[in-house]
Amino acid sequence: MADASVTLRLTITDPVPGVAYSLQDKDNHPVDPQTAGDGPLSFDVALRLSEDGRWLGPFVRREGPERRFVYIAIGTSAGDHGSEWTRRAKIDIHDMPDTLKAAARIGGVPEALLPGRGKDGTPACATVRVREWRLI
Repeated sequence: MADASVTLRLTITDPVPGVAYSLQDKDNHPVDPQTAGDGPLSFDVALRLSEDGRWLGPFVRREGPERRFVYIAIGTSAGDHGSEWTRRAKIDIHDMPDTLKAAARIGGVPEALLPGRGKDGTPACATVRVREWRLI
């Protein structure tokens, strides 16, 4: 079995309106910046799923032998230099359910539903836990 090209959708269900969000590549550059409105905000991330189940690609970061994650940049980190926020959200992808990995390998698109706000109402940052994994 060879590496599979996969699209992963990251959806922030309740982003803070008016705040810029983007993917962040391995060089810490914002990619595909978008300013949040009143509804959800989604990013499609091109990844590779290795034969042994590891996530690879220009957006995938790693910690240790197993942890893999993608950053969503927020505010100035997403290219909005006038923003009051300089944050990023770390989205773990190594713990995606195996059933979704199998579906992704044959063309399905897994989606991670993410909270967009912390308890204080400001943009969620640091390690942001996936609320729900689903296949779209």
